[in-house]
Amino acid sequence: MRSLARRTERAFTGQYWNSKDDGVFQCVCCGQPLFDTKTKFDSGTGWPSFWQLLEENNVSLVADNSWFAKRTEVTCSRCDAHLGHVFEDGPRPTGLRYCMNSAALKLAPRATEK
Repeated sequence: MRSLARRTERAFTGQYWNSKDDGVFQCVCCGQPLFDTKTKFDSGTGWPSFWQLLEENNVSLVADNSWFAKRTEVTCSRCDAHLGHVFEDGPRPTGLRYCMNSAALKLAPRATEK
């Protein structure tokens, strides 16, 4: 059972779409680390977008053929929460755009090294 509905918030309305704060974005449901803010970029879409995952194993990619389109859904690999979608129109070096819902994310301070 999904922790978050498979719905997408309206563009330019989420808490993090234009955030410039530093830290690590985590899954709002289980706290799993997902994205470093250093990989966040302005995609012009109105949703927080990232060009790289923090750890590949922290998400699952699922075929999504809803709304008459072929997309790839991104879910949390720990709790199966819907996070957003990934597209192949992002910047270098990956060419990917992880387009996430602000409601699915929680920004945490970056861990300090001792």
